Amino acid sequence: MTRHLKENGLSVFFLSIFLAAIVAQSFAGQHAYNAEQVEHGESAVSWWGYVRSASFWGAVMENWQSEFLQFALFIGVTVWLVQRGSNESKKLEDVGLETDEEQRVGRHAGHDSPLWARVGGLRTRVYENSLLLVMAAIFLLTWLSQSLNNWRMFNAEQIEHEEQTVSWGRYLIDPDFWERTLQNWQSEFLAVGTMAVFTIYLRQRGSPESKPVGAPHDETASSG
Repeated sequence: MTRHLKENGLSVFFLSIFLAAIVAQSFAGQHAYNAEQVEHGESAVSWWGYVRSASFWGAVMENWQSEFLQFALFIGVTVWLVQRGSNESKKLEDVGLETDEEQRVGRHAGHDSPLWARVGGLRTRVYENSLLLVMAAIFLLTWLSQSLNNWRMFNAEQIEHEEQTVSWGRYLIDPDFWERTLQNWQSEFLAVGTMAVFTIYLRQRGSPESKPVGAPHDETASSG
């Protein structure tokens, strides 16, 4: 068990703090939601009622979709775009998809390579793009879920104020939807961009997300 935890420490750590954070968010969100309900003379809801609500899932999906958009974009653009001196970039001469030999696919694959890397054809084509495909698919699904939950909340507010509800398609072009969406996107773009630039000049000893402490600033794609 100790060895298993050591070998999987990164995933166990982030899964643990993710679960702790989302549970804490649900309780904090319930209290904030109920305070607003009471302020408007409406009934408070139970924790389970709040967790099943559009308010909770709209907030959760707003954050999830922006995170997966960030990763999907970064995975895709770093195939072709580089940043001199950044640990988050490939070497300047490695721009592009690289050769089958460099990627160890088809006849260049080893005996311990994943099956779909060895077989060639469509399966290899899918597998060599599987990370981007899955990240993009999760982004689209969470974006869809966010839009549907926020649409439900928007229409609930419209009814509360005795105003006309709107269709889902109409809500997708409403400023309310894009204000919620873009406030998350811009923060993710800023975070990724600053990480790419900061790793040129700043270091963290022992972290693979940093270059070695003594590496020159213009050394690209090295890991500490």
